[in-house]
Amino acid sequence: MTPRTVLTLVLAAVLATSCSSVAFWKDQFSAPSSPAQPDQPAQPAQPSKALGQTFEEDVQLARTLVERYWQQRFQAAGRSYRPLQKFVAYSGTGGPDCGGQPAVPENAFYCPVGHFIAYDEAWMRGLYEEKGDGAVYVIIPHEIGHAIQAQLMSDFSLNVQRELQADCYAGGALQGLIKDQRLEAENGDDEELLANLAAAGDPTEAWWREDAHGTPAQRQQSFAKGFNQGVDAC
Repeated sequence: MTPRTVLTLVLAAVLATSCSSVAFWKDQFSAPSSPAQPDQPAQPAQPSKALGQTFEEDVQLARTLVERYWQQRFQAAGRSYRPLQKFVAYSGTGGPDCGGQPAVPENAFYCPVGHFIAYDEAWMRGLYEEKGDGAVYVIIPHEIGHAIQAQLMSDFSLNVQRELQADCYAGGALQGLIKDQRLEAENGDDEELLANLAAAGDPTEAWWREDAHGTPAQRQQSFAKGFNQGVDAC
Protein backbone atom coordinates (compact mmCIF):
# COMPACT_ATOMS: atom_id res chain seq x y z
CA MET A 1 0.00 0.00 0.00
CA THR A 2 1.26 3.68 -0.54
CA PRO A 3 1.12 4.81 1.62
CA ARG A 4 0.67 1.73 -0.68
CA THR A 5 -3.06 0.89 -0.27
CA VAL A 6 -6.54 -0.48 -1.02
CA LEU A 7 -9.56 -1.11 -3.23
CA THR A 8 -12.72 -0.30 -5.14
CA LEU A 9 -14.57 -2.27 -7.82
CA VAL A 10 -13.88 -5.81 -6.68
CA LEU A 11 -15.26 -5.10 -3.21
CA ALA A 12 -18.43 -3.70 -4.68
CA ALA A 13 -18.82 -6.90 -6.67
CA VAL A 14 -18.22 -9.05 -3.59
CA LEU A 15 -20.89 -7.16 -1.68
CA ALA A 16 -23.34 -7.65 -4.49
CA THR A 17 -22.90 -11.32 -4.75
CA SER A 18 -6.92 -14.49 13.38
CA CYS A 19 -8.04 -13.21 16.56
CA SER A 20 -9.36 -12.23 19.81
CA SER A 21 -9.35 -15.20 22.17
CA VAL A 22 -11.16 -13.66 25.16
CA ALA A 23 -14.87 -13.12 24.60
CA PHE A 24 -16.06 -11.63 27.87
CA TRP A 25 -15.75 -7.89 27.15
CA LYS A 26 -17.90 -6.73 30.06
CA ASP A 27 -15.94 -8.74 32.62
CA GLN A 28 -12.47 -8.28 31.19
CA PHE A 29 -12.22 -4.79 29.73
CA SER A 30 -12.46 -2.99 33.04
CA ALA A 31 -9.56 -5.01 34.48
CA PRO A 32 -6.52 -2.92 35.44
CA SER A 33 -4.10 -2.58 32.58
CA SER A 34 -0.35 -2.21 32.64
CA PRO A 35 1.04 1.21 31.65
CA ALA A 36 2.20 1.73 28.11
CA GLN A 37 5.79 0.75 27.44
CA PRO A 38 8.23 3.59 26.75
CA ASP A 39 8.77 2.39 23.18
CA GLN A 40 5.04 1.84 22.59
CA PRO A 41 3.35 5.22 23.14
CA ALA A 42 -0.31 5.05 24.10
CA GLN A 43 -1.24 7.98 21.88
CA PRO A 44 -1.05 7.13 18.15
CA ALA A 45 2.08 8.71 16.71
CA GLN A 46 2.10 11.01 13.70
CA PRO A 47 2.71 8.97 10.53
CA SER A 48 5.92 9.52 8.59
CA LYS A 49 6.02 9.90 4.82
CA ALA A 50 8.77 7.25 4.82
CA LEU A 51 6.37 4.56 6.01
CA GLY A 52 4.77 1.92 3.82
CA GLN A 53 7.76 0.50 1.95
CA THR A 54 8.70 -2.43 4.19
CA PHE A 55 6.91 -4.90 6.43
CA GLU A 56 7.90 -3.01 9.58
CA GLU A 57 6.75 0.30 8.11
CA ASP A 58 3.43 -1.08 6.93
CA VAL A 59 2.76 -2.59 10.37
CA GLN A 60 3.44 0.77 12.02
CA LEU A 61 1.41 2.64 9.42
CA ALA A 62 -1.59 0.33 9.72
CA ARG A 63 -1.62 0.56 13.52
CA THR A 64 -1.08 4.33 13.58
CA LEU A 65 -3.62 5.33 10.95
CA VAL A 66 -6.38 2.95 12.02
CA GLU A 67 -6.08 4.03 15.64
CA ARG A 68 -6.20 7.66 14.57
CA TYR A 69 -9.28 6.96 12.46
CA TRP A 70 -11.12 5.49 15.45
CA GLN A 71 -9.90 8.21 17.76
CA GLN A 72 -11.47 10.79 15.45
CA ARG A 73 -14.69 8.74 15.17
CA PHE A 74 -15.02 8.56 18.94
CA GLN A 75 -14.29 12.27 19.30
CA ALA A 76 -16.94 13.15 16.71
CA ALA A 77 -19.44 11.08 18.68
CA GLY A 78 -18.56 12.83 21.95
CA ARG A 79 -16.83 9.74 23.32
CA SER A 80 -13.34 9.20 24.68
CA TYR A 81 -11.15 6.76 22.76
CA ARG A 82 -8.77 4.63 24.78
CA PRO A 83 -5.52 4.03 22.82
CA LEU A 84 -3.95 0.60 22.87
CA GLN A 85 -1.59 0.14 25.79
CA LYS A 86 0.80 -2.14 23.90
CA PHE A 87 1.40 -3.48 20.40
CA VAL A 88 3.48 -6.61 20.84
CA ALA A 89 5.40 -8.67 18.28
CA TYR A 90 6.20 -12.21 19.44
CA SER A 91 7.69 -15.42 18.09
CA GLY A 92 5.98 -18.83 18.15
CA THR A 93 4.91 -19.70 21.68
CA GLY A 94 6.77 -16.75 23.19
CA GLY A 95 3.86 -14.31 23.17
CA PRO A 96 2.10 -12.70 26.11
CA ASP A 97 -0.78 -14.53 27.74
CA CYS A 98 -4.24 -13.04 27.85
CA GLY A 99 -6.32 -13.59 30.95
CA GLY A 100 -4.46 -16.82 31.61
CA GLN A 101 -4.72 -18.05 28.03
CA PRO A 102 -1.33 -18.52 26.34
CA ALA A 103 -0.49 -16.97 22.99
CA VAL A 104 -0.28 -19.47 20.16
CA PRO A 105 1.91 -19.53 17.04
CA GLU A 106 0.65 -18.15 13.73
CA ASN A 107 -1.90 -15.83 15.25
CA ALA A 108 -2.76 -12.25 16.07
CA PHE A 109 -5.12 -11.28 18.87
CA TYR A 110 -6.58 -8.44 20.87
CA CYS A 111 -6.51 -8.90 24.65
CA PRO A 112 -8.96 -6.85 26.71
CA VAL A 113 -6.98 -7.66 29.86
CA GLY A 114 -4.25 -5.08 29.40
CA HIS A 115 -5.91 -3.61 26.28
CA PHE A 116 -3.20 -4.69 23.84
CA ILE A 117 -2.68 -6.39 20.48
CA ALA A 118 -0.06 -9.07 19.92
CA TYR A 119 0.97 -10.86 16.74
CA ASP A 120 3.34 -13.62 15.67
CA GLU A 121 5.82 -11.55 13.68
CA ALA A 122 7.27 -14.35 11.53
CA TRP A 123 3.78 -15.56 10.63
CA MET A 124 2.51 -12.14 9.61
CA ARG A 125 5.74 -11.37 7.76
CA GLY A 126 5.30 -14.63 5.83
CA LEU A 127 1.77 -13.62 4.80
CA TYR A 128 3.08 -10.20 3.82
CA GLU A 129 5.74 -11.71 1.59
CA GLU A 130 3.44 -14.37 0.13
CA LYS A 131 0.18 -12.47 -0.28
CA GLY A 132 1.29 -8.85 -0.32
CA ASP A 133 0.96 -5.95 2.10
CA GLY A 134 -2.80 -6.46 2.12
CA ALA A 135 -2.16 -9.02 4.88
CA VAL A 136 -1.13 -6.26 7.28
CA TYR A 137 -4.07 -4.05 6.27
CA VAL A 138 -6.51 -6.86 6.98
CA ILE A 139 -5.08 -8.33 10.20
CA ILE A 140 -4.25 -5.17 12.14
CA PRO A 141 -7.49 -3.24 11.40
CA HIS A 142 -9.41 -6.44 12.26
CA GLU A 143 -7.74 -6.74 15.67
CA ILE A 144 -8.22 -3.04 16.35
CA GLY A 145 -11.87 -3.70 15.48
CA HIS A 146 -11.97 -6.06 18.47
CA ALA A 147 -10.55 -3.29 20.63
CA ILE A 148 -13.39 -1.05 19.44
CA GLN A 149 -15.94 -3.74 20.32
CA ALA A 150 -14.44 -3.86 23.80
CA GLN A 151 -14.68 -0.11 24.27
CA LEU A 152 -18.28 -0.11 23.07
CA MET A 153 -19.04 -3.11 25.34
CA SER A 154 -20.50 -4.93 22.32
CA ASP A 155 -22.26 -8.20 23.06
CA PHE A 156 -22.72 -11.18 20.77
CA SER A 157 -24.52 -14.51 20.89
CA LEU A 158 -21.92 -16.21 18.69
CA ASN A 159 -18.20 -15.73 18.17
CA VAL A 160 -18.68 -15.64 14.40
CA GLN A 161 -20.77 -12.47 14.81
CA ARG A 162 -17.93 -10.80 16.68
CA GLU A 163 -15.38 -11.79 14.07
CA LEU A 164 -17.44 -10.71 11.07
CA GLN A 165 -18.16 -7.35 12.65
CA ALA A 166 -14.42 -6.88 13.19
CA ASP A 167 -13.94 -7.59 9.46
CA CYS A 168 -16.62 -5.01 8.70
CA TYR A 169 -14.93 -2.47 10.98
CA ALA A 170 -11.63 -3.15 9.21
CA GLY A 171 -13.15 -2.44 5.81
CA GLY A 172 -14.89 0.67 7.11
CA ALA A 173 -11.72 2.04 8.67
CA LEU A 174 -9.76 1.58 5.44
CA GLN A 175 -12.55 3.24 3.47
CA GLY A 176 -12.44 6.18 5.89
CA LEU A 177 -8.68 6.51 5.53
CA ILE A 178 -8.94 6.54 1.74
CA LYS A 179 -11.76 9.09 1.88
CA ASP A 180 -9.59 11.30 4.11
CA GLN A 181 -6.71 10.84 1.62
CA ARG A 182 -4.48 9.16 4.19
CA LEU A 183 -4.24 6.09 1.98
CA GLU A 184 -4.41 5.82 -1.80
CA ALA A 185 -5.66 2.86 -3.83
CA GLU A 186 -3.30 1.02 -6.17
CA ASN A 187 -3.96 -1.60 -8.81
CA GLY A 188 -3.95 -5.06 -7.29
CA ASP A 189 -4.70 -4.00 -3.72
CA ASP A 190 -8.26 -5.28 -3.95
CA GLU A 191 -7.11 -8.76 -4.97
CA GLU A 192 -4.56 -8.81 -2.13
CA LEU A 193 -7.10 -7.90 0.52
CA LEU A 194 -9.70 -10.36 -0.72
CA ALA A 195 -7.11 -13.14 -1.00
CA ASN A 196 -6.02 -12.58 2.59
CA LEU A 197 -9.62 -12.62 3.80
CA ALA A 198 -10.29 -15.83 1.89
CA ALA A 199 -7.18 -17.48 3.34
CA ALA A 200 -8.33 -16.60 6.86
CA GLY A 201 -11.82 -18.04 6.39
CA ASP A 202 -13.08 -21.16 8.14
CA PRO A 203 -12.88 -24.42 6.16
CA THR A 204 -16.46 -25.32 7.14
CA GLU A 205 -19.72 -23.51 7.81
CA ALA A 206 -19.80 -24.57 11.47
CA TRP A 207 -20.99 -21.14 12.59
CA TRP A 208 -21.83 -22.39 16.09
CA ARG A 209 -18.22 -23.19 17.02
CA GLU A 210 -16.61 -21.07 19.74
CA ASP A 211 -13.71 -20.28 17.42
CA ALA A 212 -15.73 -19.67 14.24
CA HIS A 213 -14.61 -16.65 12.20
CA GLY A 214 -16.80 -17.07 9.11
CA THR A 215 -16.32 -18.69 5.72
CA PRO A 216 -14.07 -17.03 3.13
CA ALA A 217 -17.13 -15.58 1.37
CA GLN A 218 -18.64 -14.30 4.63
CA ARG A 219 -15.40 -12.60 5.63
CA GLN A 220 -15.01 -10.97 2.23
CA GLN A 221 -18.63 -9.79 2.24
CA SER A 222 -18.36 -8.35 5.77
CA PHE A 223 -15.17 -6.48 4.87
CA ALA A 224 -16.78 -5.22 1.67
CA LYS A 225 -19.86 -4.08 3.55
CA GLY A 226 -17.74 -1.89 5.81
CA PHE A 227 -15.66 -0.61 2.91
CA ASN A 228 -18.63 0.31 0.74
CA GLN A 229 -21.04 1.54 3.42
CA GLY A 230 -18.77 2.71 6.27
CA VAL A 231 -18.47 1.52 9.87
CA ASP A 232 -21.99 2.68 10.75
CA ALA A 233 -23.30 -0.20 8.61
CA CYS A 234 -21.42 -2.74 10.74
